[in-house]
Amino acid sequence: MEMGMAAMEDIDIAQDITPPISPLSFSLYDSLLHSHCSSCFSPLPPFPHNSHSIPTPLYCSPLCSASHSPLHFSSAEHLLLLQSPHSDTSDLRAALRFLQSHRASSVHSGRVARLLVNREKLTSPEGPDDDDDELCERIRVGARAMAAAIKTQRGGEDSDDVVLEEATVALCLVLTNAVEVQDNSGRSLGIAVYDSSFCYINHSCSPNACYRFVLSPPNSPPVASRGKPKLRITPFIRHLQDRQIDSGNEIESCSGNELAKEEKQGYGPKIIVRSIKRIMKGEEVFVTYTDLLQPKATRQLELRSKYRFICCCERCSTLPFTYVDHALQAISAVNLDSSGLSSCSLVSRDKAVRLTEYIDEVISEYLSDSAGDPESCCKKLEYILGQGLKEDEEQSQSSFKLHPLHHLSLNAYTTLASAYKVRATSLFSDVDENQSEAFDMSRTSTAYSLLLANATHHLFRSESSLIASVANFWMDAGESLLCLSRMGMVVSNLPSLSKFECSNCSLVNRFRVCASNVQIKSADYEIVSNNIHFNSNDMGSSDESGGSIGIVTEHGGEHIFQLGVHCLAYGGELIRKDVSAPVIGIGISEYEAKS
Repeated sequence: MEMGMAAMEDIDIAQDITPPISPLSFSLYDSLLHSHCSSCFSPLPPFPHNSHSIPTPLYCSPLCSASHSPLHFSSAEHLLLLQSPHSDTSDLRAALRFLQSHRASSVHSGRVARLLVNREKLTSPEGPDDDDDELCERIRVGARAMAAAIKTQRGGEDSDDVVLEEATVALCLVLTNAVEVQDNSGRSLGIAVYDSSFCYINHSCSPNACYRFVLSPPNSPPVASRGKPKLRITPFIRHLQDRQIDSGNEIESCSGNELAKEEKQGYGPKIIVRSIKRIMKGEEVFVTYTDLLQPKATRQLELRSKYRFICCCERCSTLPFTYVDHALQAISAVNLDSSGLSSCSLVSRDKAVRLTEYIDEVISEYLSDSAGDPESCCKKLEYILGQGLKEDEEQSQSSFKLHPLHHLSLNAYTTLASAYKVRATSLFSDVDENQSEAFDMSRTSTAYSLLLANATHHLFRSESSLIASVANFWMDAGESLLCLSRMGMVVSNLPSLSKFECSNCSLVNRFRVCASNVQIKSADYEIVSNNIHFNSNDMGSSDESGGSIGIVTEHGGEHIFQLGVHCLAYGGELIRKDVSAPVIGIGISEYEAKS
């Protein structure tokens, strides 16, 4: 019985369709246990600790400690951390917390607390010869570790088989239903499991809704909202979708008890679902479970390996591929003849694999815990983006290049923006003689942020469900521009953000009132953005002399500041949301953490 959620009324774009929903269970990533509050996920002041010690929860206030600390001990989390001090246990700890309120030893209809467990699929290898399936092994090892902690906590009152069964079911439920919690900057903090009013929402690679998180301590003031927040979606059984959605008794009998009666905790990261397209009454609501700026094959592989299903949404079912999916995986071979003229052809699979593996390796090295060298990363990525991968044969004039909109190109732009930002920060903190170089590094970082926003915006024009990702990229570019405008030579006589007025358009005025229902006119945005242009020989690459992409302005720091405000406003207005609460699209958490 596959459940879904459908609109109970017509819903316009950029409207909240759920109230803030409290989690049934949640956990902070182990790596953040010393830097963030384990109850509300807010950042903590620097706290000296032994990096080799076993991670233990910290709290931002007595209120958070009182709300969470008893659960930490009663759920046996502390015992689990003793057993697994060197691996992330967030999914295991969330499963242990879930067991505190829902004993999972007996599963009826494949659900616990009306949430899908999916145990049979998750614990079965994908193929008959796939005995070392990574997910199956993860569940086996994790369930054993949970069971050992539970047995120690309970003093052996239950049999080993019963405890292992409970642990396996709870862990499968968490892996099926948990979402990654992100803060306002897009940094990933941990995971959370929500009730069926969120978890019944199915996946699509062309969704009509997104979600955002509200991170606040227990008993904090309610989330600001236009009007009284309410649940505007209702459950239904997918094979009965042809029934009238407003026949309340019928729907309620399909879903069991009233969703509002679901037991909820008053602390932890809350989630709000928001429309990104117009949704008609009775229409099913979808969010995405994966990164929409990945090509079809990558999305399908991730969904199959994590959730054991194959996506058959409209975007995935379209043949030939949509323009966006074609661009996200396009690689070409550039051949130079003796006259210097070039021609392009399709690339063989092995060449494509070599090229993508190289870029993946460079990015992974930079993001690794061993702190990859940002300067080396920049040189490698800019060379491979500009020059491509050369043929092995000495006589060959061929090179293999990613499309500028290839998903790895987008990842490379994000990495370059982060790496140049790291280099700028390092130089800026040194002696005064490095200030000019630090400014150049910051300018280059900002240029890559703008390049990323423009590239994804181009894709968004063909696939409207990318709006959440694009909005975040524009806002990130805007923040980078504002930081740049405040550095060194360009800060003189610049207005403050709160006092800024633009005589060319009304966009910035609406920046302060993003609740407006008026759509942005593209001409408004272009008036200022046309004053800024990129100076590069190739999109996202360095030139042959080693000079990197940068921003050239006609009127100096004022236009950089002006464009930054417009980018922030444009990103916020794309889905008419509060600019302090980004929606979830592509994650930039690793790069933000590195920066």
